[in-house]
Amino acid sequence: MTGRGGLRPPRSRTRNWLRRLAWLVAIFIIVTWLPVLILRFVPPFTSAYMLERTLAAHWHGERDFALRYHWVPFDRIAPVAPLAMVAGEDQTFPFNHGFDIASIRAAIDVAEDGGRLRGASTITQQTARNLFLWSGGGFFRKGLEAYFTVLIDFTWPKRRVLEVYANIAELGNGIYGVEAASQAFFHEPASHLTTHQAALLAAVLPNPRGWHADRPSPYIQRRAAWIERQMRQLGGVAYVLGRQPRRPADAGPSRLRH
Repeated sequence: MTGRGGLRPPRSRTRNWLRRLAWLVAIFIIVTWLPVLILRFVPPFTSAYMLERTLAAHWHGERDFALRYHWVPFDRIAPVAPLAMVAGEDQTFPFNHGFDIASIRAAIDVAEDGGRLRGASTITQQTARNLFLWSGGGFFRKGLEAYFTVLIDFTWPKRRVLEVYANIAELGNGIYGVEAASQAFFHEPASHLTTHQAALLAAVLPNPRGWHADRPSPYIQRRAAWIERQMRQLGGVAYVLGRQPRRPADAGPSRLRH
């Protein structure tokens, strides 16, 4: 029914705009959720971070840059490697739902007390960021990161999150994943990684282009030793293999601050 002059009443126009908005939201969710669903079963052939790094290398004329990435399934990765990543980056990983609320609150408290705002990203958040987004900050990117984190946590089992993260995390300049890193630094496949080697790889995760697993500085050696202690306190590889891990009560902070 139209009003005078054939114009629709304001309520009708509002309803139409809301309907269009609902369709846009539904399309956005479908378009963004589809790759998350596909990647639950299909290994990613690249990631947003790999593409960004490659483009940056070409832009800056880094002639000797070579991206190294080789996907291996979870069963061909020594279990100590994902355990070391969890011990160093996200000790609540088996129990959280994509976000470590306690670490976020602690980071906010430190910032409010005048300290530097520190990251509190979980492994699921890092996986979402590495796969789909770009480096840097900003509220818009943070919002997208949270959105993709929810999608991944809802769609993937924990084992798949760890499998993808272990394969796409940058562990050296242009070196992505534990297989490429293990071959480059230790001349062994990822299935042969020792506990110490796995801890060294996890130790460089916060700054893989500045720190070196094969040439560890005294700080990286101390950080790797801390990660090894955390691995033992968490109960060993059972903690990441789904064998009813116990929630850590007094294993210290969920990640070593640097």
